[in-house]
Amino acid sequence: MKRTALAFLVAAALASSAAAALAHAFLDHASPAVGSTVHGAPPVLRLWFTQELEPAFSTVKVVSAAEAQVDKGDSTVDAKDRTLLMVSLPALAPGDYKVMWRVTSVDTHTTTGTFTIHIVP
Repeated sequence: MKRTALAFLVAAALASSAAAALAHAFLDHASPAVGSTVHGAPPVLRLWFTQELEPAFSTVKVVSAAEAQVDKGDSTVDAKDRTLLMVSLPALAPGDYKVMWRVTSVDTHTTTGTFTIHIVP
């Protein structure tokens, strides 16, 4: 009987920790892809997350190697797909750019991350 109770408690603890891990919005994929090299800057950078985002608390920005913000400052969560965060990009010179995101999922958990993209002519 004690083993059954212990097994139940262990299973419950594992289940609750797995649920907690799933309660955050993590980056699923991006366009352009994380770490990719692209020919010319795309007009829009798109990031998809594993959960719906809270628009008021979710942002993305793109900075140059000199840490100057180069995006158009219009990051937004798509109204039709609340897992999608976007920002417009101007024509960018060849070089490395850092993408920095901070999102809050609808269950109020916040995650952050960065990655680079390399623009070539």
